[in-house]
Amino acid sequence: MRFATLRVPGGTCAARREGEEYVPLPYRDVGALLAGGEGWRTAPAAEGVRPVPVGEAVYATLVPHPNKIICLGLNYASHIKEMGRDTPRHPTLFAKYDGSLIGAYDPITLPVVSDRVDWEAELGFVVGRPARHVPKEKALDHVAGYTVVNDVTVRDYQRRTREFLSGKTFEATTPVGPVLVTPDELGPGEPDLEIRCEVDGEVMQRSRTSDLLFGIADILSYVSDIITLLPGDVICTGTPGGVGDGRDPKVYLKPGQTLSTVVEGIGELRNVCVPERVA
Repeated sequence: MRFATLRVPGGTCAARREGEEYVPLPYRDVGALLAGGEGWRTAPAAEGVRPVPVGEAVYATLVPHPNKIICLGLNYASHIKEMGRDTPRHPTLFAKYDGSLIGAYDPITLPVVSDRVDWEAELGFVVGRPARHVPKEKALDHVAGYTVVNDVTVRDYQRRTREFLSGKTFEATTPVGPVLVTPDELGPGEPDLEIRCEVDGEVMQRSRTSDLLFGIADILSYVSDIITLLPGDVICTGTPGGVGDGRDPKVYLKPGQTLSTVVEGIGELRNVCVPERVA
């Protein structure tokens, strides 16, 4: 099954894809749908609202206001190598704020304070059930589904301190979507999907999600020992090699460029980079 948060007259709504249409649901977004309880997959359609043809859908951020956005750094061997870091023994965690999130086709804001903005294609997953001290063998039961993320990073701010957050949560930089794909669509166990990032059509990153150092179950179990994960929480699993900052010479995003992020079997983000407007 596939779910999305769509922009509709008066706001947004969660919607379930049925054939070539999205059926609007009586929830403002996918996060609210998941918080509604175990019956979210079969939630009844919203009354008096017409289905939206897939070709006419306007996608908002999949989960606009998650309780938590948890991200992993250094989770592909190729990225660890290009950044000159040691292989971590435990997941490297950092967070984002929801003000950084945008929709699948919204513009990425290049901040006025930096010209070192980089791409990081990632597989994301969304929590479907509360999770606290979940053993690894049961962790996948708490995954509502998978999505596409680009953890766009402002490299100079990332390196100002030992903590990543300041370079990871700039306003309107992190596209998420376009859909949530439930695990049954991707086969049993953890998905093995091609992940790819392009800038103006040039492939910059290409890998497979099976190359993750810490897999989906590892991540969810580990984080659940730290804090209770809630329905709608978004977890970004890390990026493979090929980022602009790891190249010689280094390459960064420029105004007018189009960033494309694809995860096989899920979908594509396409975001044009625009300069920040300062009043």
